[in-house]
Amino acid sequence: MPNSRPRPRRGSGDGAGAVGRDRLVARSLQSAEHCLGAQDFGTAYAHYLLVLSLAPELKEDVKSLFYCCEDTMTKATLETFQYTLFKWAEELDALSRIQDLLGCYEQALELFPDDEVICNSMGEHLFRMGFRDEAAGYFHKAVKLNPDFSDAKENFYRVANWLVERWHFIMLNDTKRNRIYNAAIQKAVCSGSKSVLDIGTGTGILSMFAKKAGAHSVYACELSKTMYELACDVVAANKMEDGIKLLHMKSLDIEIPKHIPERVSLVVTETVDAGVFGEGIVESLIHAWEHLLLQPKTKGENGNCGQYGKVIPASVVIFGMAVECAEIRRHHRVSTKDIAGVHLPANVTFQSPAYSCVDTGEAVEPYTTEKMSRIPGGYLPLTECFEIMKVDFNSLQELKSLAAKEPCPLSVPAVKEGMLDAVMVWFVLQLDDEHSLSTSPGEETCWEQAVYPVQALADYWIKPGDRVTMEASCQDCYLRIQSVNILHLEHEMEVIKNFTKSKDLLSLGNEAELCSALANLQTSRADALEQTCVLEPTEIALLNNIPYHEGFKIAMRKVLSSLAPEKLCQPVDTHCQDIEMSSGSEQSGTAPSTSDPFYVLDVSEGFSLLPIIAGTLGDVKPYSSVEKDQHCITLDLISEANHFPKETLEFWLRHIEDESAVLQRPKSDKLWSIIILDVIEPSGLIQQEIMEKAAISRCLLQSGGKIFPQYVLMFGMLVESQTLVEESAVQGTEHTLGLNIAPFINQFQVPIRVFLDLSSLPCVPLSQPVELLRLDLMTPYLNTSDREVKVRICRSGRVTAVPFWFHLCLDDEVRLDTSGEGSHWKQAAVVLDSPIRVQAGEELLLSVQHHKSNVSITVKQ
Repeated sequence: MPNSRPRPRRGSGDGAGAVGRDRLVARSLQSAEHCLGAQDFGTAYAHYLLVLSLAPELKEDVKSLFYCCEDTMTKATLETFQYTLFKWAEELDALSRIQDLLGCYEQALELFPDDEVICNSMGEHLFRMGFRDEAAGYFHKAVKLNPDFSDAKENFYRVANWLVERWHFIMLNDTKRNRIYNAAIQKAVCSGSKSVLDIGTGTGILSMFAKKAGAHSVYACELSKTMYELACDVVAANKMEDGIKLLHMKSLDIEIPKHIPERVSLVVTETVDAGVFGEGIVESLIHAWEHLLLQPKTKGENGNCGQYGKVIPASVVIFGMAVECAEIRRHHRVSTKDIAGVHLPANVTFQSPAYSCVDTGEAVEPYTTEKMSRIPGGYLPLTECFEIMKVDFNSLQELKSLAAKEPCPLSVPAVKEGMLDAVMVWFVLQLDDEHSLSTSPGEETCWEQAVYPVQALADYWIKPGDRVTMEASCQDCYLRIQSVNILHLEHEMEVIKNFTKSKDLLSLGNEAELCSALANLQTSRADALEQTCVLEPTEIALLNNIPYHEGFKIAMRKVLSSLAPEKLCQPVDTHCQDIEMSSGSEQSGTAPSTSDPFYVLDVSEGFSLLPIIAGTLGDVKPYSSVEKDQHCITLDLISEANHFPKETLEFWLRHIEDESAVLQRPKSDKLWSIIILDVIEPSGLIQQEIMEKAAISRCLLQSGGKIFPQYVLMFGMLVESQTLVEESAVQGTEHTLGLNIAPFINQFQVPIRVFLDLSSLPCVPLSQPVELLRLDLMTPYLNTSDREVKVRICRSGRVTAVPFWFHLCLDDEVRLDTSGEGSHWKQAAVVLDSPIRVQAGEELLLSVQHHKSNVSITVKQ
């Protein structure tokens, strides 16, 4: 019979050596347990590693070692190893010992490469450090190891949006775009351009078009590790791996002959964003012409076909239009000076990053992007379409001079009366002399439009006869539209009159001077401002959300009144000046009281006026959790303008040592009267770990105190929306002209689409809205984190998605609707893997589950 005795362990020598090693293992385990008890996690972790290095064959039995029982396997002991690793990693992270932290995880994964919990934790650390590609790899692996691991799934869904941006799906489903690019590439290759370089290949689709067209040599570069690996899989699946060489690098780093053997005759690229230059096409093409491309064909040249270089796209023409758009306005300009009784001082202005970067010289994207054909409320053209600039991508001289050019002044006449809110920009991409693509809002295209919000004008009203003046340039790889002003007709006549005294208006050279004079006529009121506060567009939209602030004011007043009505200011004067209190005495502002004040903590993310609103309600000590110094300064200025006694408003992060532990008592012997939690992200999802934060908050409230919101209701409905389907996954091979791309990129498909505007989403409602979920922050036993809901179909069709939104219930009477008009929140939708055909009158069963910020909805027929 086979020898049943254990085989000698490698390197153990004789039996005495093995016994000695086993004793050392046992002592190390005892030391590890002792260190754990003393919370010396680093030493405990070192002991566990020593055990496993001494007895590597026991790594799968490490659990039994902890209990000194070689025949028993228990999960708890592996969790002890995980616990030690995670606690030690937290300490290393706090000490900024990043290399040591990563080293610990690498050691752990060498021992347990298939442990989904360790993989997920490693991914979380990498993600916090900004290594999204690497983090996604670990999240993806954790999900593959355990498809039911909710934490890993949620993490992967979040990071997938950065790794494979959603526009990849939209672009690949854009059949028109694919056909036109394919036709232009085919024409070029058939005309002799047999060696091709694809810059920014993405999934490799343009490279495969070139190979199918007959190119002899095809090279493709991609900087993103995720997209490079994806392209490798796609090219192999389409049996072109021998004909396409993929390079994981920037085109700027490609060298001949190190990476490619010789100069190519054709560069194809689609590194154009909504603002044309934002993905670095100018820089990459300058480098390509200087180092990677054959020289361009000169006029009249009849040389050997294919022995000259060219680029697809050949050129671009950029167009603009001044527009009125309330949706853009409310995200980029604060439209009121009084918010729930809080007065915004004249010496403070709020600007969005798209505007504030204009004069700073920072390489920050100076525009936002919008699908203008779907923007809520639509838009009104105030000018005709006008040409901003042309760029020839086949001219090295023109490309090199682009960034050095002085800003070009433009003056455009208004054709309609309205409010000037933005300059909308699109372009026509001329692939060659025959094929072109337009990104106009009137076209069905995968591109959005670039939007340059107009801010810091004294007057935004414009009428026919007036002119919109601006300057256009290409700086820092961005198209910049700046110095936007309105020149009213009567002012224009005055400038022209003065200008013509010394200048010849008919001179072509002086036309630019006139435009410049017109542009400089109106001075920006920003010159006289003492304080500018830069806010994200969602934060500006929040300031414009009056029902939000009024609702909080009403709900806070109710709570504070129930606790001690004599401490409240009466709602006679919103600034709480000269208020006659219930005792008959007079109080100015929030004068000191002999009793303790109410403590109110606002842990909203980003800029928030709620602490100041709380401070107007009486004897209240409000705390704000804003982090940026500029925001703190702005809140201080607003406090002064509203006659707050000094030090009424406190900034909570200055009072606590650990910013991750925001939820603490205001003082050692005090509790909070109100804690305001940020429950819904601007994207439309539930904030991560909100229920855990609520549990801590409940322990920090005084008797009768409240968390806001007290509970949250989630609503949804069934819809048919082909738009959501095509924005969530590549549909088969028809859109990609027979190329097999869908199965590979759809690995990064996420079931939830975020940042939606349901009011303008192309969809057909198939049911009425229904309540899907209740999350109670004050009374946890009322929660329904798992629920089944029956939904009656009111219209026949195909259910493709379940859009959802929330009601934040500050109390039983005050509700905030995240889908309402003027909401600063967006909405989200669960997109079904496969559509379900339904008939009016039938019922579907929705299974709804909530885990942290992840909501999963399963539809059953």
